[in-house]
Amino acid sequence: MSTFGFIGTGNMGGALAKAVCKAVSPSSVYLSNRTKEKAASLCNELGANPSDNIGAADCDYIFLGVKPNMIEGVISEIKDKLFAGNKPGVLVSMAASLSLDTIKSYVGKDYPVIRIMPNTPVSVGEGVILYCANEYVSKEALDEFVSALSAAGECIEIDEKLIDAGSAVSGCGPAFVQLFMESLADGGVACGLPRSLATKLAAQTVMGSAKTLLESGKNPGQLKDEVCSPGGTTIQGVRALEEGGFRAASMNAVIKAYEKTIELKKK
Repeated sequence: MSTFGFIGTGNMGGALAKAVCKAVSPSSVYLSNRTKEKAASLCNELGANPSDNIGAADCDYIFLGVKPNMIEGVISEIKDKLFAGNKPGVLVSMAASLSLDTIKSYVGKDYPVIRIMPNTPVSVGEGVILYCANEYVSKEALDEFVSALSAAGECIEIDEKLIDAGSAVSGCGPAFVQLFMESLADGGVACGLPRSLATKLAAQTVMGSAKTLLESGKNPGQLKDEVCSPGGTTIQGVRALEEGGFRAASMNAVIKAYEKTIELKKK
């Protein structure tokens, strides 16, 4: 049975640890955090094992859930442990700005590395986890990794050169969608709905619309047209969105997020 170590149990690391504990035995999961009480509390909740960084590095999969500027230091701390066993574990990096080659260079030798970009809905099991791996990760290890994260949402393999663009959609997108839902609810309140009801209607509508898109196989534009009856109410709402530059603003939000990612990588 493979083991899973988490170094850093913040919002994202903690959410992924919870998902892994649903897919494998919690007894095979080890959690380490700079604030030991935080890791201990999560271990009590999940039935996982409290650990330190060295202990987590003894696992078959080592999730690095610390800030990008801390990654090099953490790898330096655990480097000897990475090569202590019969076979190397797999480093799983969540650092947005660090490439597979950069992570490997911190290790100093050829080493299996998976790079992931998860989004916040992994906390409710409906997330997107973009991932890519270097040539040292076996197919068996990659398949087991995907299986272990199945409770977090959908794992989507992507070419590393596209991961920043993909993250601008799936990683930043939840904030854009939340803003849209808030606006829908605000409109409902302006029309007389209680806030709680307007928010519930907005959230369920977005969730149902997303599921319709995924399961129908239709183009979003086609589904939009199916709601817009000639001379009806919906087409007038669509016209108002177009007048406000809704589509251009949405596209620009993704582009600006992508450009900022590229800018940060140059620093």
